[in-house]
Amino acid sequence: MPATPQTPGIVAHRLPPERIAENFADIAPPFTAHEALVAADRCYFCHDAPCVTACPTSIDVPLFIRQIQAGQPEAAARTIFEANILGGMCARVCPTETLCEQACVREAAEGKPVEIGRLQRHATDALMGRGGHPFHRAPPTGRRVAVVGAGPAGLACAHRLAMLGHEVVLMDARAKGGGLNEFGIAAYKTPEGFAQEELDWLLGIGGITVEYGRRLGRDVTLKALVEDFDAVFLGLGLGGVNALDLEGAERDGLRPAVDFIAELRQAADLAAIPVGRRVVVIGGGMTAVDAAVQSRLLGAEEVTIAYRRGREKMGASHHEQDHAASHGVRIVTGAVPVALRGEGGLAEVEFAYVAEGPAGLEESGERFVLRADQLFTAIGQRLGELPEGLATEGGKIRVEGAGRTSLPGVWAGGDCAAGGADLTVTAVAEGRDAAMDIHAALTKT
Repeated sequence: MPATPQTPGIVAHRLPPERIAENFADIAPPFTAHEALVAADRCYFCHDAPCVTACPTSIDVPLFIRQIQAGQPEAAARTIFEANILGGMCARVCPTETLCEQACVREAAEGKPVEIGRLQRHATDALMGRGGHPFHRAPPTGRRVAVVGAGPAGLACAHRLAMLGHEVVLMDARAKGGGLNEFGIAAYKTPEGFAQEELDWLLGIGGITVEYGRRLGRDVTLKALVEDFDAVFLGLGLGGVNALDLEGAERDGLRPAVDFIAELRQAADLAAIPVGRRVVVIGGGMTAVDAAVQSRLLGAEEVTIAYRRGREKMGASHHEQDHAASHGVRIVTGAVPVALRGEGGLAEVEFAYVAEGPAGLEESGERFVLRADQLFTAIGQRLGELPEGLATEGGKIRVEGAGRTSLPGVWAGGDCAAGGADLTVTAVAEGRDAAMDIHAALTKT
């Protein structure tokens, strides 16, 4: 008998392939040319536009929207890419509702901002679809830079350095690049292999040699990189995950949410990925929401997100919380897991209600139980072991200015560096700015 959403345990093929394809279709389809013009006409083209200030990469939003309005989407794309070379991905995954669109004057006046994200996608898709690359390399400088990590920060840094005339060797521990964009974002946000298409397009600048399967500390040391290259940029991301510190956490059915999301992103057949009938996700950020929503899209009958604090403290935006709720995901706040039960595999999770007190979170004395075949943990990621000599701050690499670390000649950016928000767009800004600082250091007279 074929599986259904009501089939007990963790099984594959809960939904027919055509339903899975529908569920994982592009969440925000591209504008038609007419729709883009209508959306662009809503922009006031503000002087000192707040949307520009709200963008971590400082894209000139009024300019690129005016270029779309004038029927020049490819010129608009160039405006975007000059500030953010991963503008195509950011148009798809940026939390625009808390960044540029939240700052939009239309949002303040009408509660409906200009659709900046979708307009950005309209422009970038137009230029990328044309083929070729919009930028050219400067004359060779004779300098070589190692970039460790082919995620958003590393890619942005490598591209800007190559454009400035430096030779770049880009290394990544995985068998393919993209980092968070390839492995850590919900499949319905970037369908049809866009992350790899964007990576290949970015490498079209030339001057970047890619070496996959090279892990810092295993295949190459930081000491050797410093000796062999004129500068080093670390865009390592956060490779480790925080474990759930409860007895029975080794039971079948428990899994880090990031591993589940990565499997979805690399799967040739989404329907073949097993998911529980009843799924519980521990956490309150974007990873928790992505895991929960995709569990429902795969056919899980009941999905619950449990978060220890209130909704206003969740890392996921209100927009993402509402998106989860619209797909039938239940969100329970002020709850922490205290016990896991089941014979062999997971059967239920016991929670305690908690509230903020003088000493932090304090149990109220009330508890409840959720039945669960599968538990995803999204309780934070960590950097893991670092080479000696790098100062840290809050478990990440300490940086000053545009990503300078405590080691001369070594810069860092993205999720591995202390300070910025863990967003693709923030990582791009940090990688780009570090590249400019590296360039200045290498070319000063």
